[in-house]
Amino acid sequence: MLNLINQIVARAKANRQRIVLPEGTEERTLKAANMILTDEVADLILLGKPAEINELATKWGLGNIGKATIIDPETSPKHEEYAQLLCELRKKKGMTIEEARKLTSDPLFYGCLMIKSGDADGQLAGARNTTGNVLRPALQIIKTAPGITCVSGAMLLLTHAPEYGKNGILVMGDVAVTPVPDANQLAQIAVCTAQTAKAVAGIENPKVALLSFSTKGSAKHEVVDKVVEATKIAKEMAPTLDLDGEMQADAALVPEVGASKAPGSPVAGQANVLIVPSLEVGNISYKLVQRLGHADAVGPILQGIACPVNDLSRGCSIEDVYRMIAITANQAIAAKANK
Repeated sequence: MLNLINQIVARAKANRQRIVLPEGTEERTLKAANMILTDEVADLILLGKPAEINELATKWGLGNIGKATIIDPETSPKHEEYAQLLCELRKKKGMTIEEARKLTSDPLFYGCLMIKSGDADGQLAGARNTTGNVLRPALQIIKTAPGITCVSGAMLLLTHAPEYGKNGILVMGDVAVTPVPDANQLAQIAVCTAQTAKAVAGIENPKVALLSFSTKGSAKHEVVDKVVEATKIAKEMAPTLDLDGEMQADAALVPEVGASKAPGSPVAGQANVLIVPSLEVGNISYKLVQRLGHADAVGPILQGIACPVNDLSRGCSIEDVYRMIAITANQAIAAKANK
């Protein structure tokens, strides 16, 4: 398990990215930031009042917070430049410069404006803010990646079953954002989750299974039809990707079952990326695997945004924040390589 996290951290160290933490005064965020700066995993930008952040760092004995760039969005020399950019980006929606100035003072907006301006590479928030508040500025300012219209969330499942996936590592999507994706969105989720598997899990050759309760026509239902259609669209979007569906979970994972239920499939029996038909299935599945199988579930990792913006759960630990900073850095490295 730790092996993959160590690899993610090592990749981040080797190519340091500038990651914005808008919740600069939040305790877990600051403590994780201090560890990241100590280990030289990323270059951090903390948003908040410098006096307050430094006072908290002293109080908690965080000796390396001084290595971060600390910016107060309200008094930043770039405030007006960013406000003009925001106004320009949102003028079709009727935004005035006064509204833009006000929003630019909000750290979640300020961080996304830094990324849009090329002054940062990724952002992580959510220890204090809701998913909606974290995502809104990202979608308004950074927008989705080319060819993608829907944001989704992937989960790394680090299991104790080395015979499955890549030595027990599987990536599942969507577990976080789109409740009932249509066929087109499901296809996008499949392609994006394969990219996350490459960028973060180090899976060089993703084998993507679009899951259902049917394998290759064994059952008929409109929810199966959606997965069949999504498979077709995903193959058109990414012709070189090993991708197949519709498939039951055992046919996707177990070689003997895959061979009997989907003979000749490039994915059956060896899938390492699992695409679920709805958010309900994804959320239930990963939590069952996590609790009953004692798997380590890392994420969700947001995907589909042009530059990485990730959302923490409000119950996150210091270790969660540390891992997600390293993961965000890995996504930023991949995003630059794909440009």
